[in-house]
Amino acid sequence: MTRRIDFATVVLPILGLGVMLLIWTILSTTVARDLPSPMKTWEESKQYILNPFFKDGEMNQGIGRFAFLSLVRVAKGFLLAILIGTPLGFLLGLSAFFHRTFDPVIQILRPISPLAWLPLGLVIFRQSEPAAIFTIAICAMWPTVINTAVGVRSISPEYLNVGRVLKLSRMKTLRRIIIPGSLPYVFTGYRLSLGLAWLVIVASEMLTGAPGVGGFLWQEYNSLVYSHILLSIITIGLIGFSLDRLMGVVERRFKTA
Repeated sequence: MTRRIDFATVVLPILGLGVMLLIWTILSTTVARDLPSPMKTWEESKQYILNPFFKDGEMNQGIGRFAFLSLVRVAKGFLLAILIGTPLGFLLGLSAFFHRTFDPVIQILRPISPLAWLPLGLVIFRQSEPAAIFTIAICAMWPTVINTAVGVRSISPEYLNVGRVLKLSRMKTLRRIIIPGSLPYVFTGYRLSLGLAWLVIVASEMLTGAPGVGGFLWQEYNSLVYSHILLSIITIGLIGFSLDRLMGVVERRFKTA
């Protein structure tokens, strides 16, 4: 049993990584000769990796420092998204009147691209930093809103009837029945919102030129330094993967608590 687990959790991911590196190498030597190979990417990017927190100007920093700047913006926007989205989701799930009134508005706003929200944020706040946080929050909160509302509506009527029999107040019903019953859906929304927040920050930094992983990627694209573009893409993917796993751990802790 242990050998099977080790094979599934260690060997298979390494095999998948090896296949991706092989495909990357083949593409760089055949179809896309301007694409740096894995070895060339490492040689041209190792300064940013081995010394990840150096700073030699606003847009010449180690990849760790760029990642930190992006993560701080994501944390602020994500926190704002769940602070707004969670109570909004509960209201949508609990109140039929509120749902009928505001669900059409939410369905109109939800598919709007961050590329459209960011200019509005710049008009409102006149600075790139609050505009980026505003864009993250308004784009990332919809999974939380929708999943929370679905979680509330999925609670069995029998549980609510028990609350009525016990003559629980609305607040106690919310605290003892509705919140615990909808918690798995709420955390699914949080997980999706966090992933979306990370996607939005990259687009926001690319458009505003703010220092961060997205800003670094856009600068290196304009400078035609392809190896640093690949470094940024790999960093974005690794951080997104880590954030998803971290939220999964938090979700399991709450479920078992």
